[in-house]
Amino acid sequence: MASVDVCDRGLRRAVLRPGLAMIALVLALAAPARAQSLGQGVSAFNRQDYVTASRIFIPLAERGNAAAQSYLGFLFETGRGVPQNYTEAAMWYRRAAEQGDGRAQYSLGLLYDRGQGVPQDIVEASKWLNLSTAAAPSRVRESRARIRDAVTTKMSRGEIAEARLRALEWAPSRER
Repeated sequence: MASVDVCDRGLRRAVLRPGLAMIALVLALAAPARAQSLGQGVSAFNRQDYVTASRIFIPLAERGNAAAQSYLGFLFETGRGVPQNYTEAAMWYRRAAEQGDGRAQYSLGLLYDRGQGVPQDIVEASKWLNLSTAAAPSRVRESRARIRDAVTTKMSRGEIAEARLRALEWAPSRER
């Protein structure tokens, strides 16, 4: 009886190993394809082929890719490759900003400051600009801080305090 158990275990291993190897291979190949698609979108964007970029970014953005959402927000804000639509831009920026994308936070803050695609709201603008500045890479931190500070000059002390509180209470959330 023991020899049958050993044979059964060996047979199971022989059958399961190739199956697991195949699953691992499929997963390994699927991950670069997703990253490559974003890379292809960025390449098209950099070549100023905005129609192609938007076609690549849209499905990625719909699946929750924050970088694609941020790029798509920019395309809608500027009307490159898609019809200009500030409301659509704000929606994509918000989705990316809520996930912690600093560029989207910055752009969303500017839309709130100008009231483009969203109701003008200086407190919400300041919140997003604060978050963007705090997370900014050193090469852009100073320029973002200048814009944030310019917006702050339009605010009362109470509004500044409210914006800071909103920024402190904020936490990123990944889309599912």
